[in-house]
Amino acid sequence: MSKRFKTSSGLLPERVVIRPYVPWRARLLTIVLVCLLILMLSWGMYETGRRTAGIIDAGSLTKLSEPYHVATCLQKKRTQLCTQLAELTRQFQIVQTTNEDLTKQTRSLSKENNRLKEELDFFEHVMSGNTKIDNGISIHQFSLKKDAKSGVYRYSVSMVQGGQRPQDFKGSLKFFVNLRQNDQRKTVSLTNKEAEQSFSISFKFYHRIEESFKVPPDAIVESMKVQVFEQNDAQAKLTQTVEPT
Repeated sequence: MSKRFKTSSGLLPERVVIRPYVPWRARLLTIVLVCLLILMLSWGMYETGRRTAGIIDAGSLTKLSEPYHVATCLQKKRTQLCTQLAELTRQFQIVQTTNEDLTKQTRSLSKENNRLKEELDFFEHVMSGNTKIDNGISIHQFSLKKDAKSGVYRYSVSMVQGGQRPQDFKGSLKFFVNLRQNDQRKTVSLTNKEAEQSFSISFKFYHRIEESFKVPPDAIVESMKVQVFEQNDAQAKLTQTVEPT
């Protein structure tokens, strides 16, 4: 009996695993919960990546879905470029106008500065006794200079009147330019702003005139003459000629 028991017992496995019985409903519920958890994690990762990458929203997608027209794009770009060009042109014109005004002011200030220097130099010489002023009217300084601009010449003349308590000198000046053009010499009379050949003057002690004139590019100025006339007098009181420097 014992021998049979040993023989039959040898057919049994060495280990026997005993597992509790789990109903199929519990298993199904566990699978559903795991799937929901995986879906939630996946959705969370999608939203995080969407926000990080800056993916366009539905409105942008709608705009991108609209048809793309090359002509419309070029027209918009052209309009923007035209607007920018117009603004740059306006700024350039403002800068150019400002530069022109500054140039005019600089020239005017330089001209005024030269006049004040000459007057100061003259009065310093008078006060120091180095310059003697004769009684009556006289030409203190007469100069003619060629400007940097082509065909432009600048001239200046200063006059003084000496004597004890002199009266105002009233008269006029006339200027004549001697030039050579096409191997021919001729004399041209200058005119003032009113197109008159006489430059009226009135002063007591000191008077200065500084102006400019322009000649044709092929003309060469050789000299310039000034005549001083007293009021109601047809004959020149003073005459002086100067060459350009």
